[in-house]
Amino acid sequence: MAVYGYHRTSTTEQHLDRGISAIRAYCESNHLELADLYTDQQTGKNFDRPEYRFMRNRLLKGDTLIISELDRLGRNKEDTLKELRFFQDKGVIVRILEIPTTLTDYSGLQNDMASMIMQTINNMLIEMYAVFAQAEMQKREKRQREGIQAMKERGDWEKYGRPRVIDFDAFCAQYQRVLSGELRPFECMRQLGMTKPTFYRYKKQYEQLAKE
Repeated sequence: MAVYGYHRTSTTEQHLDRGISAIRAYCESNHLELADLYTDQQTGKNFDRPEYRFMRNRLLKGDTLIISELDRLGRNKEDTLKELRFFQDKGVIVRILEIPTTLTDYSGLQNDMASMIMQTINNMLIEMYAVFAQAEMQKREKRQREGIQAMKERGDWEKYGRPRVIDFDAFCAQYQRVLSGELRPFECMRQLGMTKPTFYRYKKQYEQLAKE
């Protein structure tokens, strides 16, 4: 029975350190030996992430998976709950540090009714956090759309530097497909005829719009 950790951020601009530190600190304080810790820097909209897929196949019955926050696992409510059910059916214990009820083992309770009640509360909390994670993702996407529209109305298409190799609106349309999981970044680059540096320059601008 091994203990594993997993942490994800959406972009390379976000740092993995905070989540990794939280997982390691939890293991130390609970005298758990961390066998491995997997990380991805990709969207939480889907689960097509290389490190996650590798970890998912590696975990066995009786293993424990530790995650700092539920949205680090995923931001799509239905898919996230589906993944948690997969681990449950496989016999993998999932501990989510921000949800204290997941850190307690209720299987040892003598009273079956008490155990069932606590498990129900646990599941309700997980679903509530999943709803929050998806709502935050949708709110961010709305800010991005509004930011793009505001720039178009101001005529600030060239605000961020060099002349564009493609129309920014066309890039946004394709990049939305990357965020939704329809395309992978390299597929988007190929379809738009963009180099990797140019793609990430456009991507950075797209993300900055959400902050305006």
